[in-house]
This record gives sequence, structure tokens and C-alpha cells, in this order.
Amino acid sequence: MKAFVTITGIHYHFGSKPFAVGQKVKLVKEPDNCYDKEAIRAELPGLGCVGYVANSPRTVLGDCLSGGRLYDKIGKDATAKVEYVLDGAVICKVKLTGTESLCERPHTDAEQMPQP
Repeated sequence: MKAFVTITGIHYHFGSKPFAVGQKVKLVKEPDNCYDKEAIRAELPGLGCVGYVANSPRTVLGDCLSGGRLYDKIGKDATAKVEYVLDGAVICKVKLTGTESLCERPHTDAEQMPQP
């Protein structure tokens, strides 16, 4: 299963210059981040941190997943591929290995009861 994420905060690091379509980006969970317990750092080889997976309704672009929605679907890290490079953000595709649906919702008791 594939999902898209927005890498934001790039202007605090190196901007969009280090990114190229097709490039691999390492996504690393930061559970000890004091600002966001579901923070996912984006890293490039030789540069280190280049931004974070967007985790706010105002920074998540289009149909991308937020960091919170992605957090439990990856291990301690994952690899993403750059799809689009924009002025203030980068859109990446993440391949999810789990079988969990991105649109799963909890079942109500009525839905779980056997039908007569």
C-alpha cells in the first residue's frame, strides 16, 4: 500500500534545493520530540534533518497523510520517494508494508453482532 506525505519545515533547514524527484528520503520517528509526540523527521544523506512530515491540518497538503496517521503504520523509520518539489514543501510517496487500511474505522457493537 502506498501513501503520500508532505515534508514541511524545509525553510528552517536547507530549503527545497537538496530535493529532486525520485530521490529517497529517510523518515525517522522522534518519540522524544517535546513539541510533537508523533514527530517524524525527514533526513537526506550527508545533510541530516531536512524537515518533518507535516502533522497539522494547515501544513498537510492535498490527500497526504499527517504524521499522526502515518506514525503507527511504520517502524522506527521508513523510506519515502520524492514525487513533487514545491517552494515550501516536498511531497513524498511512502510504501506501507502493513495490511492495515488507511481508511479503517472502528466497528460499532451493532456491526460486530452476528446477523440472524
